[in-house]
Amino acid sequence: MTTSGEKATFDDVARVAAGLAETTETERRGTRVWNVAGKAFAWERPFTGADRKRFKTAGIDPTPGPVLALACADLAEKTAVLAQGTPGVFDMEHFEGYAAYLVALDEIGAADLETAVQDAWAAKAPDRLLPG
Repeated sequence: MTTSGEKATFDDVARVAAGLAETTETERRGTRVWNVAGKAFAWERPFTGADRKRFKTAGIDPTPGPVLALACADLAEKTAVLAQGTPGVFDMEHFEGYAAYLVALDEIGAADLETAVQDAWAAKAPDRLLPG
């Protein structure tokens, strides 16, 4: 994991994910995806041209750094995660109504990233893998 002051990377995500039971890393459309028991819980989410246009229209400068998408158990969990106000954690129009949120790796702290990846894994892991 990165040290204080360093920016998180997808390799940091991969290290956290590798420590979680039955996790595999695959590639989809040229980006990395982390799965548990065949279900995606984390994936690289580069901004599309349409994403950038939506942000600019809203007067927001889209993050230039790497973005990770993380799954949630449901929309209530997503709302709770976003309400915490963790630096780097955000949502966008494209993800409205979808149980996932985004993380700007350049902005999130190492401990918050680790917790977020673990929580996303738990949201998709079968019950048999979850701690008692």
